[in-house]
Amino acid sequence: GLSVDLQEIPQGTGSGFLWDKEHIVTNYHVIKDADRATVTFADHSVREALLVGAEPDCDLAVLKCNDRPKVPALEPGTSSKLQVGQKVFAIGNPFGLDQTLTNGIISGLGREMRGVTGRMMRGLVQTDAAINPGNSGGPLLDARGRFIGVNTMIASPSGAFAGVGFAIPSDTVNRIVTQIIKYGHAKHAWMGIYLSMDQWTEKLSRSLERQGMPRIQGALVLNVEPGSPAELAGLRPTLQSQQGILLGDEILAVDGKEVKSSDDIAALVDDKGIGETVEVTFLRRQRRVEKLTTKLTLTERPKRTHVASTARSNDPEGVPVARPKL
Repeated sequence: GLSVDLQEIPQGTGSGFLWDKEHIVTNYHVIKDADRATVTFADHSVREALLVGAEPDCDLAVLKCNDRPKVPALEPGTSSKLQVGQKVFAIGNPFGLDQTLTNGIISGLGREMRGVTGRMMRGLVQTDAAINPGNSGGPLLDARGRFIGVNTMIASPSGAFAGVGFAIPSDTVNRIVTQIIKYGHAKHAWMGIYLSMDQWTEKLSRSLERQGMPRIQGALVLNVEPGSPAELAGLRPTLQSQQGILLGDEILAVDGKEVKSSDDIAALVDDKGIGETVEVTFLRRQRRVEKLTTKLTLTERPKRTHVASTARSNDPEGVPVARPKL
């Protein structure tokens, strides 16, 4: 029989697949923090690869390999027409065992899991096809061999496969990878706000209740990026003053859809296009609690954003709360 020593499996290894004549798609977490990347093809030839770009929130990365063997790219499929119970195949290198094929069915659609950056990944395809360490970045195929997803993670208490694996749907992959190849990064709509973590919001709500005040009802704005759509629309951040914390605006709804957390807002904004105008409904706690609305036009999210520690630093009421500790 075949014996596998788990200690001998190299770290930072994973799977990938050919997108076109020169590009390779894999998971972001496979190449994260890597100084260099090498690709081993089916004929066991090894090539150096360059990083074209990545989208950490979607756990996708694109590599470029000019001098590669002449093998065809996968036939694209569509994930919008997938059905629960449909037969699927997963290809990858679990535990360093290259070109391993497993099969199963689609167990669920539209799943949500928190990704490598902490943001919620939505619309995932759930499958019981075995996915193990090393499978990450490999393709999920339908019964006709068409690409329908990228294997990305498992739900398991032990770290080994327990019958619940997840893949990024091909429609999402196609949109993100096309943008990475064209621009070097994915384009996202952006409001320019930083929202409170759920734990801190809950802590503040309990404190407000003890003072006989209403709980925080929506997503609390901690900071507003200077020059952002949110600042231009007049949204206010949470401030630290000598008297204590002055709460920022609490976003209740975007385009009439109720929000309770940063994940809710992220999901709504992700569905919008750059240049779209949205209506934001929010509470403002001043001398009295007011329910207000404003409109803002979404812009492209910068490649790098930072907590606006200097935003409104001249505000007479206080300075922004940068990173609240729970």
